[in-house]
Amino acid sequence: MASPTETLEFQAETRQLLQLVIHSIYSNKDIFLRELISNASDALDKLRLESLTDSDLAVDTSDLHIMLEVDREARTLTVRDNGIGMTRDDVVDLIGTIAKSGTASLLAKIKEAKDADVAQSLIGQFGVGFYSAFMVADKVTLRTRRAGTDQGTAWESDGEGTYTIAQADGLPVGTSVTLHLKPADGEDGLGDYLATWKIRQIVKQYSDFIRWPIRMATEPVGTDAGSGAEDGAEEGAEGAAASAPETLNSMKALWARPRSEVTQAEYNEFYQQISHDWQEPAETIHMRAEGTFEYEALLFIPAHAPFDLFSRDTKRGVQLYVKRVFIMDDCDALMPNYLRFVKGVVDAHDLSLNVSREILQHDRQITAVRRRLVKKVLAALKDLRTSNAEAYAKLWEQFGRVLKEGLLEDRDNADTLLELVSAASTHDAQAPTTLREYVERMKDGQDTIYYLTGENRQMVENSPHMEAFTAKGYEVLILTDPVDEVWTDQIPAFDGHRFQSIAKGQVDLDDHADGDGSDEAKAEKAQREEDFAALLGWLRSTLAEHVKEVRLSTRLTTSAACLVGDAHDLTPTLEKMYRAMGQELPPVKRILELNPTHPLVTALHQAHKAGPETPALTDIAELVHGSALLAEGGDLPDPARFTRLLTDRLTHTL
Repeated sequence: MASPTETLEFQAETRQLLQLVIHSIYSNKDIFLRELISNASDALDKLRLESLTDSDLAVDTSDLHIMLEVDREARTLTVRDNGIGMTRDDVVDLIGTIAKSGTASLLAKIKEAKDADVAQSLIGQFGVGFYSAFMVADKVTLRTRRAGTDQGTAWESDGEGTYTIAQADGLPVGTSVTLHLKPADGEDGLGDYLATWKIRQIVKQYSDFIRWPIRMATEPVGTDAGSGAEDGAEEGAEGAAASAPETLNSMKALWARPRSEVTQAEYNEFYQQISHDWQEPAETIHMRAEGTFEYEALLFIPAHAPFDLFSRDTKRGVQLYVKRVFIMDDCDALMPNYLRFVKGVVDAHDLSLNVSREILQHDRQITAVRRRLVKKVLAALKDLRTSNAEAYAKLWEQFGRVLKEGLLEDRDNADTLLELVSAASTHDAQAPTTLREYVERMKDGQDTIYYLTGENRQMVENSPHMEAFTAKGYEVLILTDPVDEVWTDQIPAFDGHRFQSIAKGQVDLDDHADGDGSDEAKAEKAQREEDFAALLGWLRSTLAEHVKEVRLSTRLTTSAACLVGDAHDLTPTLEKMYRAMGQELPPVKRILELNPTHPLVTALHQAHKAGPETPALTDIAELVHGSALLAEGGDLPDPARFTRLLTDRLTHTL
């Protein structure tokens, strides 16, 4: 006895996404067929793979295909596959609910996307292209049975907020999606999706390289009233007899063809199919390796970052085939995490069809392939930087942050990655610089690459640490990505020039050849140290809870004070990052540096000389430290106390 039909509500976020897809995302409604064919192709891939790895799965894989069926009288278009199929729970999880993290973020990004192409690619990347069917259909019916089960499932919805689901008997293995089509409407972009010429056109444009045959079963040709002119003569000659199913796609493995025989348009179409990205790729890499381990690879560098590039659940890696047989999506053994945005296919000739992810992680041949693929991708990026600086700048804006992760993960290619680094600097308010360009501009006698990290450019530029460097014309890199806090601490140098944070350690620009390093200047500095010794000692004692050292500064010109770290101390930002991740850290005390020429410091110096026991001096010491902390964007340990001390001091001056 069949189970009763249940009516269920879509998950709230699913309803929102559904309405966005139907009403505002896809400017080109033809795309619905590409999405449904892509889903069907994935189902065929999964069945083929499962049949190879599960000997108990009794399924016929001799004629895996996708069938398109038109019923003009009923106004329906059906996309049918004999792939893996779904259980009832699969249907509810995959269609009734978006069972992935980041849904709210996706919705926000789609609503914010000003470019329709970007919004479309977000939908495709998230794997919910099925909903695009409701752009062209008033109702969608899905029937499915998973391989290895006896029970089928029927699902139906008008896309308004609810769906029905019921048990269905007698279904073949696979899935059929039937669209009850809306009338054709040229003004609204709705084509005649019952016309065979229109279906051929869409398949050729978007799905020609799908590896499984896409066949079309048609009604008698004489009833195809919507045919285009190019089909008219041909179909008229065939008469009114029903035609046998025809295969619409070429099914050519693009990566196996010589590069000279493939057009960029074909590459672009293939990229769009495997990535669900509506835009063209920034770079295409087509390679073939012969010898002891043969393989072909077709890789693409996208033009823009996917919405989930920094999500924990983001898929990474390329598709793996063995002798044209699909093995797995997102083969992370072939691509490091910092290149997770690279899309493409690797077709190995000498692997077992039963290879697992665990085996791949330890396979020496796969490791060798991975090394070569990485070098090819990095070489392509380097070539782009050299040949088209403007295009490279756009690409770095999208992927620079994740590429810099490679400086931590891939020490073998660290030198190449450093050549790719592009960073803002004080040299130009708009254009970024490479490290090579920075080195070429260094002053005579300078052997250090200076940088400062921070939350944004404005905060870095306004930092007290910048004052002496600006005054003396030294260029400083402005690094504002969170990963900059880490890699600059672990990569010692570029081309023999060490990296130096201007907020760490001792910085004395007078030591350089063009600085004032005369004996007279050194004597003056020593005398100043002696004069301020008592004040510095008193401040060390007074602020011992907050700082580990107090000294005179050579990096300040206009500010009274600043806080700096020792050469190997964690930066405040990095300390916050670790604490946010739940790591317990001991308190990191820093060094307070004073500008001996600043009026506040000289006044404090004189007041301490006149009366070192004066209570007000302690308050002023706390204010100096708090002001230095605020100047670098730090958090006051006791904001209320700082405000009270500041108010009291201001009151006494009036």
